[in-house]
Amino acid sequence: MSDTPFGFGLPPEEPEDGDEGKKKDPAGGGQGSGGQGGNPFGANPFGFGVPGMGGQGGADNPFAAMFGSMNPTDLGAAFQQLGQMLSYEGGPVNWDMAKQIARQVVAQGTADGVKDSSVGPAEKSAVEEAVRLADLWLDQATSLPSGANTSVAWSRAEWVEATLPAWKALVDPVAERVGTAMGDVLPQEMQAMAGPLIGMMRSMGGAMFGQQIGQAIGALAGEVVGSTDVGLPLGPAGRAALLPLNVTAFGKDLGVPADEVRLYLALREAAHQRLFAHVPWLRAHLFGAVESYARGIKVDTSKLEEAVSQLDPTHPEQLQEALQSGMFQPQDTPEQKASLARLETALALVEGWVDAVVHEAAKTRLTSADALRETLRRRRASGGPAEQTFATLIGLELRPRRLRDASRLWASLTDARGVDGRDALWEHPDMLPTATDLDDPDGFVHREHLDFSELDKLLGEAAKGDTPEDGDDAK
Repeated sequence: MSDTPFGFGLPPEEPEDGDEGKKKDPAGGGQGSGGQGGNPFGANPFGFGVPGMGGQGGADNPFAAMFGSMNPTDLGAAFQQLGQMLSYEGGPVNWDMAKQIARQVVAQGTADGVKDSSVGPAEKSAVEEAVRLADLWLDQATSLPSGANTSVAWSRAEWVEATLPAWKALVDPVAERVGTAMGDVLPQEMQAMAGPLIGMMRSMGGAMFGQQIGQAIGALAGEVVGSTDVGLPLGPAGRAALLPLNVTAFGKDLGVPADEVRLYLALREAAHQRLFAHVPWLRAHLFGAVESYARGIKVDTSKLEEAVSQLDPTHPEQLQEALQSGMFQPQDTPEQKASLARLETALALVEGWVDAVVHEAAKTRLTSADALRETLRRRRASGGPAEQTFATLIGLELRPRRLRDASRLWASLTDARGVDGRDALWEHPDMLPTATDLDDPDGFVHREHLDFSELDKLLGEAAKGDTPEDGDDAK
């Protein structure tokens, strides 16, 4: 994944079950790449990574990276992109630029040299059959009915196109906080006089976000195997999707038959679809938690004011240098901590439920079910798509410990209450376990069971007490 665009440091990884080591910075640069003191927009926000346009080099002078060693055609294209950047008047993120760059990253291929390609008829048929069979198996593992009206096989570029609306909903609240601060650092009486400068700053900010988000989405397109890898419904509702090219790459060195890998991943995709289709409040709950967390982002306006006061309009790269000081940070307040805990817990509960349900459906049918389950868990623990994406966007890391605890809790609920009783907890967010409950899954199961019994007893006694005595109704 690319450098953290918003300058939030990645939290240190908690070793799980004795696992050693810390998660490495995706960019290999430690704090200098994306930590609290790093570059919130990456090393080179103007080096768009377009072949023939300077690549990623020239971090010290981004315009040299863009314009150096070009032929006249490339130079014209560079000036055109610069003009588009400075003339942007949309929201906090230039999504046209994000889409363009994401498509360019996809076209370049992954680090192993695998290029994107169109999905053929045989691959489409294999995905459709895998999703159909997965839904049949899931019918016995959950009370939630099928949530996929259609199944599709996407190329990486198609995944980018299909998921952009969801990324917009996730990222805009974060970028809005930063964009507002960039325009409000000047005193009120000076803002009218500095209108052109403020407009340029906002345009540049939108372009910077667009460039980094585009890089992140493009890189993620080379890793994800479906539309729900990050634990959120990124694709259109009711559409189960797999990326055959990435499914093949995922199973390449596992020693597991390709059809088993595809079917297991189809089970996970179909299980996610059931949950998001039949728990109507869940999508808004998750996206709302992201927005709530974004509202707690604090912008160091003193650093931003200093950057604006010293900005030379003829050298806009100075703004980039000023932004390298890491001025965008989450606030360390009780409200912000509560927002983070609520979001982490909700994501863990989603992933844990899927993990438990898929294991129940696959354990007697796929000989490699246990191995595939552990592979996916370790993929997350070592910094898979979900963890890295949220860490890149808002400094959030979904801890592997929460995933395992949540899965254990859902399995315990299945044993104690059956499939229907377990799935009934999704009827309302207030019925779900809390972060504290994930520390003691068995305690939650038994405590809830006792609480419900006690409530039934109290309600029964209350009903008897309300029964009219003989003659009372005549009064």
